[in-house]
Amino acid sequence: MNFNTNLDNILKRVEKPARYIGGELNSVNKEITEDMTRFCFAFPDTYEIGMSYLGIQILYNILNKERDIFCERVFCPGLDMEELLRQEEIPLFTLETKTPINTMDFLGFTLQYELSFTNILNILDLGGIPLLREDRNETHPIIIAGGPCAYNPEPLADIIDIFLIGDGEEILIQLFNEYQISNKAGESREEFYKRIVKLQGVYIPKFYEPVYAENGQICRVDKLYEEAPDKILRCIVPDLNAAPFPVKPIVPFIETVHDRSVVETFRGCTRGCRFCQAGIIYRPIRERRMALIEEIVEEQLENTGHEELSLLSLSTSDYSKFEELATNLMHMCKGRNVSLSLPSLRLDSFSFKVLEEIQGYKKSGLTFAPEAGSQRLRDVINKCITEENIYNSVEQALELGWKNIKLYFMNGLPTETFDDLDGIYEIASNIVEMNRRINGKGRFNVTISVSNFVPKAHTPFQWMAQDSPEQFSEKHHYLKDKLRPVKGVTFNYHGTKTSVLEAVFARGDRRVSKVLVRAFELGCKFDGWTEHFKYDAWMKAFEETGIDKCFYTTRERSYDEILPWDMIDCGVTKEFLMKENERAKKEETTQDCRKGCVGCGMNKNVKCEMEGING
Repeated sequence: MNFNTNLDNILKRVEKPARYIGGELNSVNKEITEDMTRFCFAFPDTYEIGMSYLGIQILYNILNKERDIFCERVFCPGLDMEELLRQEEIPLFTLETKTPINTMDFLGFTLQYELSFTNILNILDLGGIPLLREDRNETHPIIIAGGPCAYNPEPLADIIDIFLIGDGEEILIQLFNEYQISNKAGESREEFYKRIVKLQGVYIPKFYEPVYAENGQICRVDKLYEEAPDKILRCIVPDLNAAPFPVKPIVPFIETVHDRSVVETFRGCTRGCRFCQAGIIYRPIRERRMALIEEIVEEQLENTGHEELSLLSLSTSDYSKFEELATNLMHMCKGRNVSLSLPSLRLDSFSFKVLEEIQGYKKSGLTFAPEAGSQRLRDVINKCITEENIYNSVEQALELGWKNIKLYFMNGLPTETFDDLDGIYEIASNIVEMNRRINGKGRFNVTISVSNFVPKAHTPFQWMAQDSPEQFSEKHHYLKDKLRPVKGVTFNYHGTKTSVLEAVFARGDRRVSKVLVRAFELGCKFDGWTEHFKYDAWMKAFEETGIDKCFYTTRERSYDEILPWDMIDCGVTKEFLMKENERAKKEETTQDCRKGCVGCGMNKNVKCEMEGING
């Protein structure tokens, strides 16, 4: 079979062939040498989604600067392409060189979302790689994974060979350097694993075996290799200014979800929302110097031709010199006819001034995230905004002419009652009334968007129960009925079935991998896409494997229970998370650590530059 000829024929028969051809502006190709380590970065979703993820651009840029490392890419093919690959028996291949992924040294997945886990299995299957690590041998690539979902690695521990916990900029280079040394020494794969097991951020599941008690809980974890660490501390890049950032990012041939230049201004968050995993696992705040950000922006726009620039962080306007940075970037973008996007703004008077200037008369819509309908519940979750903050911001927006306001809330938060849901209704009604008072009866819309609370590992709420599907549905219908009579309000809510599945894998142990594999065998993939989600197949997989999903979702844990992810040290102490959980139960808030250290334990591992700067 002539692989390339067949591929040419196939590409003529699929939607968006540019997903599979590579060769984009600023992509890399290298002469392949015998001692080169070949790594394929796999994103478990389609090209358009994967190429919008900044992490792929950062790591691609860093790795391909190394002479003896070649980083290539692969994404989930569309269903039409998958069907043809299977029909023609063509293994899934890299974009850069069209090399079958099963011949790579390493295949690495980024774990951004629990509902992409079946896509990991699909990529392995399309590459002709056995799904379970115990079924693979030294001829297969080493399967690695990192990203936020790796902070509970256990649901994938029977599938992934090596997990990399934390910032990937340094650990990947270390890993590949050790691999080259190991290869030159003629070591076996087992010897390579023993060589790297003590590297900061490296978790090798084959060296650990959980033991379960009769009640289904973990009673202990046995180490199968004595020198494996008891705890795996995440890898932390202490200084973002020293970390390379791409100034020549790849520019896709086709439109992606986020088709623009992106610059990360800082990493981490100091606000301490108790439901938020990112706010814990990306601590501490590490800022890039303003001059460096401006330099990166200038070079990126020069090297890509993008017509839009976006700043990336968990809370854009928390950057310590935000006003100056935003003003400088507005002038820079205006001079180049580039539009500027500033997501995650704190809606204060300066932000409105910025929005006025960058949106002008477009006024495309404003987004607020109160998360909860009452002050009591906002205190429980440590979302330190008041109704006064919300109404003052909305009033400014209405006076400046905004016609669309979007409000994000969560259902099922710990201690939530129907009084808290009434608070959502009251906020929506009051905003409609406020607009009528300020602007009369003209066109205006408030969108209330509700997602379902999913307890996540390494958060103060990791011990809490999730609402049952019936409780979620009752709350959704209650809100729907309350809001229906209010003219000018649109109500959207997130699907309950996917939230339950997300919770199973967010807090699952190794046993749930059986469900995952069985669901994939029953045809599950692209589970995060409403049109592809097969709920009945998932329920059949739970039934056939004898796994009780409620054990992972609606069950509250005690503090002394061994949690599946306890061997992962995110840098924040378990004692701090317990203390925050207790404060939540008492409806007590905890200050932003820019006002002073709150004792999370992070500063024992790395200097917290922003600690107390607003104290």
